[in-house]
Amino acid sequence: MLTRKQYELLMFIHERIRESGVPPSFDEMKDALDLKSKSGIHRLITALEERGFLRRMEKRARALEVTRLPDNMAETARPAATRSQSQRILPSARHGRSADPRHTTPRKAMGDSENSVNVPLVGRIAAGTPIEALQNRINDVPVPSGMIGRGDHYALEVTGDSMINAGILDGDTVIIQEASTANTGEIVVALVDDTEATLKRLRRRGDSIALEAANPAYETRLYGADRVKVQGKLVGLIRRY
Repeated sequence: MLTRKQYELLMFIHERIRESGVPPSFDEMKDALDLKSKSGIHRLITALEERGFLRRMEKRARALEVTRLPDNMAETARPAATRSQSQRILPSARHGRSADPRHTTPRKAMGDSENSVNVPLVGRIAAGTPIEALQNRINDVPVPSGMIGRGDHYALEVTGDSMINAGILDGDTVIIQEASTANTGEIVVALVDDTEATLKRLRRRGDSIALEAANPAYETRLYGADRVKVQGKLVGLIRRY
């Protein structure tokens, strides 16, 4: 399962090689995915290598080979990423709502209680060191209807223990209400530098935003306000024993 950014980068490289026979440069990849630094591209390429989708050929500049494409890719691949097509973990208002698998009105869970609705489970979110969140619809999660408020919602599986003192454990499923703003003190899905997502308590400190863990083993991370985008607010949690 690839993250949205990993998929976009893989398809961009694939399309460029198919069209010109030459892989794109790191600057071209950075611009295509609308990232602020090439370090994000390095992380994405490493992740694609580890998953067996890319291979770097040693001692050759710009030497990337696409070794395979996603098994569930449609017959016609999505266009390579461009600035206008770049999508985040959640789309902002300028992007249409139809392109993201989470934008599905919750429906009754078949075989479940009449008081339950299905919410799309779209991947994992780090409660620890930020990692890239998945953006592929994996399954539907039946959620008590009383947990769902207005607007769209989605579910994420938690990895890590940095929010343990807030009652959020590794392996829990959190229910997130889509939102682009949050009040200080709320637990949010925060997107950092347009590449990495984490589940943290948000604190506003002047012109900066602190992403605060609920575990003394983890330090609070402070960012400029322009580096952090709120992608949703925690409204519920599901735990299996």
